[in-house]
Amino acid sequence: MALQSGLKGELAWAINSLTLLSCKEKDDTRKDATPLAKVPGLLDSLLEVIREWRDVAHERVFAKLSRPRLLGADQPYTGFGLEYEITTPDDPLLRIRDDAKDGWCWDEEGLFNLDEIGRQEKQLCAVAVSNILRNFSFMPENEPTMAQHRQCLETLITVLEDHELEDEEFVTNSIETLLNFAPFLCFKNFKGSTTEKRLLDAVMTMLMSPVVAWHCAAAELLGRLVVNPDNEPSLLPFVSQIFPRLVELLSTDASGDALAASVAALHNFAEINTECRLRLASERWAIERLLRVLTPGHHLPHDVTRKAALTLESLTSEPQNRAVMLSFESSIAELAVVDQRMSDVFARILWELSSGISSKAGSLRGVWGSS
Repeated sequence: MALQSGLKGELAWAINSLTLLSCKEKDDTRKDATPLAKVPGLLDSLLEVIREWRDVAHERVFAKLSRPRLLGADQPYTGFGLEYEITTPDDPLLRIRDDAKDGWCWDEEGLFNLDEIGRQEKQLCAVAVSNILRNFSFMPENEPTMAQHRQCLETLITVLEDHELEDEEFVTNSIETLLNFAPFLCFKNFKGSTTEKRLLDAVMTMLMSPVVAWHCAAAELLGRLVVNPDNEPSLLPFVSQIFPRLVELLSTDASGDALAASVAALHNFAEINTECRLRLASERWAIERLLRVLTPGHHLPHDVTRKAALTLESLTSEPQNRAVMLSFESSIAELAVVDQRMSDVFARILWELSSGISSKAGSLRGVWGSS
């Protein structure tokens, strides 16, 4: 009720209360967390705060297109109708009638003007609400509810589409909220609508962004989306754009978070089908940079380096990739000796490279023969 009241004091109290209730420290298993599904209307009320900001975030010249005032549009006795139009210059309401013709009175913003302070307050409320949504999305009970809420998804997509104009924290919260409930997103539920295309275009824009938090979240989001087999037909056409960017994020200049997100996404894509494995193996610098991730001295978490090794194993499993992988056989053999934690993965890669090679050059180079 406080969120829907429109009163600044009530709205601030509700936002502050929800921020405290939804916030939890890392590794904090709070049993008193309240799922959104048990509070009817709460998610809709939160989204309405963001939509109210979105309605005034654009230039005023576009306000009539977004929020037309329809009250009394066909009723002449309301004072806005034109049925009893008076054209005499002595009419005391002539100026107001002319303004109505120009559309000023039909504009919500024209009726209730907002100064800069009011706009800033609405923006702060929207950013605070996006932080609440992000906090709620960390709760496992809320993930299915938020993923199946069409208005929630479309609101977050709209924020990503306008990332150049919106507050950076607002955009970051939106992409991370999407990331949290990504495992429950299924594109087949959006067939016949523009939501699927808008979501993929927005995520690709985030992936290409120079902002670290945005492209890290986008890379991890793509890796989680592709795990669902129903999403593969929608994602595969974007592989030619996704792989070069993910390989770029494997460079030494990338942050640790970007590198980890890229490795996780490439690992999931390499598990899809033969086409993805062939495409990734042919991507320039892909194998070199995956091997560089495995080089001692990077101090990366074990799960990141193991996913990189498993990605190389997936690439090696394709016979058409053996010629490319054989050029890195000595590097893989060295890693097999140095890194004992993943020696089993490297041993399987070397076995694949040295078995079933029919070419003379391959037989000579495959010194790690099998029985």
